[in-house]
Amino acid sequence: MKVFNMATEVIKQGGARRGANMGILRIDHPDILDFITIKEDPREMVNFNLSVAVTDLFMEALQKDEAYPLVSPRTGKEVRRLPARMVFNQIVQAAWKSGDPGIIFIDRINRDNPTPALGSFESTNPCGEQPLLPNESCNLGSVNLVKMLSHKKEIDYPKLKETVWKGVHLLDNVIDQNQYPLPQIAEATYRTRKIGLGVMGFADLLTELNIPYDSNEALGLAEEIMSFVRREAREASAAIAKERGVFPAYDQSIYAGQGLRLRNATTTTIAPTGTLSVIADCSSGIEPLYALSYHRRVLGGVRLPELNARFVEAARRGGFYSEALIARVAATGSVRGMAEVPEEIQRIFVTSHDLAPEFHIRMQAAFQKHTDNAVSKTVNFPREATPQDVEKVFLLAYREGCKGVTIYRDMSRDEQVLACAQSDYC
Repeated sequence: MKVFNMATEVIKQGGARRGANMGILRIDHPDILDFITIKEDPREMVNFNLSVAVTDLFMEALQKDEAYPLVSPRTGKEVRRLPARMVFNQIVQAAWKSGDPGIIFIDRINRDNPTPALGSFESTNPCGEQPLLPNESCNLGSVNLVKMLSHKKEIDYPKLKETVWKGVHLLDNVIDQNQYPLPQIAEATYRTRKIGLGVMGFADLLTELNIPYDSNEALGLAEEIMSFVRREAREASAAIAKERGVFPAYDQSIYAGQGLRLRNATTTTIAPTGTLSVIADCSSGIEPLYALSYHRRVLGGVRLPELNARFVEAARRGGFYSEALIARVAATGSVRGMAEVPEEIQRIFVTSHDLAPEFHIRMQAAFQKHTDNAVSKTVNFPREATPQDVEKVFLLAYREGCKGVTIYRDMSRDEQVLACAQSDYC
């Protein structure tokens, strides 16, 4: 891992974008304790995201407060046993301190493997939303949900359907037009033709519809939209399959017994869209608004100020706009508790730190129900959050059916990409 980390460091110096690797180790690997704590030194693994692949066996041992076996990857034999609670506490403590490691529920991911005959998933892409077999590549795209609104401020489902179909067609074409760095990657990609169409701008959509992010109405809308996207994505993939044929490994897939003839082994993924959302000028992925005012740290240490234009427009429209208000928002990033801001506006323009951490998980679970692959989502904690708060979220993610969970406690690292103006970073 250190060799890959240094190689990434060298390569990124000549480019304009930082490198990213994902390091995942099974919870039953003999080196698991060293892996969990490797980022205690903030200089280590700066180009890696880390996650522990947690098994159902481990979760059962944790619930029973029992020990579980560590297994040699070479021989498959038990090496020794560790108390599940002790290992889990170390994961929680490490995540609380630095945000790493996250957790991947590896058995749950493999239960949704569309081609189990080709092998099992061991890892994902760097943000955790795309489980892949060895040498498979990531091919993702996202629909900006704000652009799917009609002039009546209603979701234009015919337009969304058309966009989804175009997106599937585009991503399928990318597989054939792409130039792959290795023949093994090309071969693996062609074999399953996996694509991952998702959404972004969800938080902006909610503000346009006057729906608070932390509401049952928002959860219901999440399921409604994503079930529609997956249904139409599969219909689009089936239509392409009639013209171009199913993916080559179709006969070895779960679809062969279902009679569902698809061009692509998977069609939907929820990506973080960190760069895409900046280009599209919308909120990222399915995340809540990070803050109404914040600084974005880009390569080279440059900090770019951001101010939510929709809130400014709402303040002007509602007659409570003032330079003093904007200055306060710039200082805190939130309007919760501001007497001059109407309560309804406070509820609609909810930010990541206004939310109860558990609601982050409920929203992730709502989208996961209707997503082939996985969902990228970060549970944001305030600086004063405790390790016990992190533990609750990890356990809730397992109970709610998520495929993984990532947390980040504000200011728990020397540097972070997004920071409110009140923090020491700005």
